[in-house]
Amino acid sequence: MLKVLKSMRWYYWLLIILIGFLTYFQVTLELELPDQMNKIVREVTNAIILDNYTIDRRLIFSVGLVMLGIVLSVITILTITVFLTARIGAGIASDLRREIFQKVERFSLEEISHFSTPSLITRTTNDVMQIQMVIIMVIRLAFMAPITGIKAVTKALEQSRELSNVILIAVLFLAISFVTIFMIVTPRFSRIQKLTDQLNLVTRESLTGIRVVRASNAERIQEEKFNKVNTTFKQNILFVNRVGSLMMPIQQLTLNGLTLGLVWLGAIIANQIADVQIRSERLASILQFQQYAVNVVFAFMMMTMLVIFVPRGIVSARRIKEVLETEATVHDPDQPITDLKEPGAIEFRNVTFQYPDAEKPVIENISFRVNPGETVALIGSTGSGKSTIINLIPRFFDATEGEVLVNGVNVKDVKQEDLRNTIGYVPQRGVLFRGTIRSNLTYGRKEATDEEIREALRIAQALEFVNKLPEGIDAPIAQGGTNVSGGQKQRLNIARAIIKKPLIYIFDDSFSALDFKTERTLREELAKATAGATKVIVAQRVGTIMDADQIIVLDKGKIVGIGTHKELMKTCEVYQEIALSQLAKEELE
Repeated sequence: MLKVLKSMRWYYWLLIILIGFLTYFQVTLELELPDQMNKIVREVTNAIILDNYTIDRRLIFSVGLVMLGIVLSVITILTITVFLTARIGAGIASDLRREIFQKVERFSLEEISHFSTPSLITRTTNDVMQIQMVIIMVIRLAFMAPITGIKAVTKALEQSRELSNVILIAVLFLAISFVTIFMIVTPRFSRIQKLTDQLNLVTRESLTGIRVVRASNAERIQEEKFNKVNTTFKQNILFVNRVGSLMMPIQQLTLNGLTLGLVWLGAIIANQIADVQIRSERLASILQFQQYAVNVVFAFMMMTMLVIFVPRGIVSARRIKEVLETEATVHDPDQPITDLKEPGAIEFRNVTFQYPDAEKPVIENISFRVNPGETVALIGSTGSGKSTIINLIPRFFDATEGEVLVNGVNVKDVKQEDLRNTIGYVPQRGVLFRGTIRSNLTYGRKEATDEEIREALRIAQALEFVNKLPEGIDAPIAQGGTNVSGGQKQRLNIARAIIKKPLIYIFDDSFSALDFKTERTLREELAKATAGATKVIVAQRVGTIMDADQIIVLDKGKIVGIGTHKELMKTCEVYQEIALSQLAKEELE
């Protein structure tokens, strides 16, 4: 929570100080009400005791006006403080969400995998909301409770020191009760937040894999997963609510017991006074004392109300702190190199990469070089390390050992922005964002013209289906590109990379959803349009990479062959097995 407070802008601190002053005036006015009420009680009581039933109506009317003015003033101050508190809470929550989002954007894939996507979503939404609620409660109660308690205790002691023991007993009873509840429920809040992550994970997994779930008739399996987490979540929530529900009966018991104790003890004290008029005034003072006592207990109850909110807020703040204090393993150098020695060149020098906590490296001792303008292809069985190699080029990960050089410079010595500006990356799974075709294609180059967009679509073999859409390049794209097919999504992703006009193109199995005819035409057009650029292609089809200047064959994370298609057909057994499993001997020749 201290991390959250330290990150607050000075503007919010000024508002909090203002709220403190306003709350002080509010409490002062509220505690003036028993004093004013005591004037009326004394006037009425004296009239009854003296048997003349003559009441000073002017006094009662003037006191009533004063009380009405106090109430209106309190309402006005309360309205202002509630507005300011809400403004602070919403502002801090907004700042936190932005800070978390910006931090996560700088994370490498390693940090994202460490936290998991559902957990990061929960921390950005649910956890921030918990902190917002705690901040609003704390700002109000942190001022209201101590000010009310101190001023009410002072006034109560002025009225009667004998009756103050009853207040002490009530406060001690509340303190013991609420500390016990606090100690019981606090551990549960941490578990509830973790279970929220698991609920999001199971729900997200089911929704994203809905086709597989239905095709496999596995709805019941997913329901069982969800019900297991949901039941545990429900049990923890019920436990916290049941324990928390004890607070209200304890509060009512304390208040009623306090009232009973004050009346009983006050009656004993009053009966010891012989003078009727003095006894009457003493009874009026006891009623006034009772109001102060109730305010003291209410002040303590306001502090204990934080028992419900603060523990969960502390857990949420701790989870947010974990994100904000996690240093990205991939970061920009202090003195980045800006001069490119060999624009478009790629070189791996004895590169080894191992995921954190993994038993062995994914790739080991990888060395190769691609000259500017050449095309290199990576092929191998599933899990051989193809995608890992291309992820090291734009620094989605950093190599565990060895060096990765792009444009003749070690990627660790270049700013990530400068490095990625030279790369056009097409992922294995086509990614489209909610918006339009235009907004998606110009994602990496906002200044692209309509002519450039249409040319990129033509090269990517996407212009035909885009022209059939009523809105053309301004046609809407749903979240995740769910309103276009897999092949159309891939072609739009390729067009987005073409529009960027980079020095290096990376295609991570980006032609898998295309039919052979479309793929061949696309590759021919792509070769013409990107003749001067370096291209790195990951593919499963041998037909896709046969014309590459250099083919790298991977097996179990190691290079087992490098050369052209013809060379590898003669020298590399692994490549021969892959090729012959896909194409006839005549086609390969």
